[in-house]
Amino acid sequence: MGRRKMEKQEEAQIDLTPMLDVTFIMLIFFIVTAQFVKEPGIRPVRPEAQTAADLRPAILVGVSEKSEVWINKRIVDVREVKAVVQQLREDNPLGQLVIQTDRNAEAGVVNEVMLSVQAAGVDAVNISTTK
Repeated sequence: MGRRKMEKQEEAQIDLTPMLDVTFIMLIFFIVTAQFVKEPGIRPVRPEAQTAADLRPAILVGVSEKSEVWINKRIVDVREVKAVVQQLREDNPLGQLVIQTDRNAEAGVVNEVMLSVQAAGVDAVNISTTK
């Protein structure tokens, strides 16, 4: 008789460990595969354009109104843009590159950044604008 009571008590317990394991594995999967928003490190006042498309860039290059070049939230010398972009392209060779430039930035610096980006092997250079 005592044995039957023990069997019934054991059957009534539910083990939640496998469910928690699956939940944590799914959580880790979603964290690892999530795409995080990338920012160049500045918030430029972008020029307006009549044709604009929404892109999900992998690499953002920012040019501030003081004509400082920002990549990955740090200031980069214009002469180093090519090397930095090449390094970032190794991590994501198919990712799009967008240049966010302030409307008051010097055109010469923006042009030099564009030439450096093209020399780094980027085929299409996109300029960020507002609609």
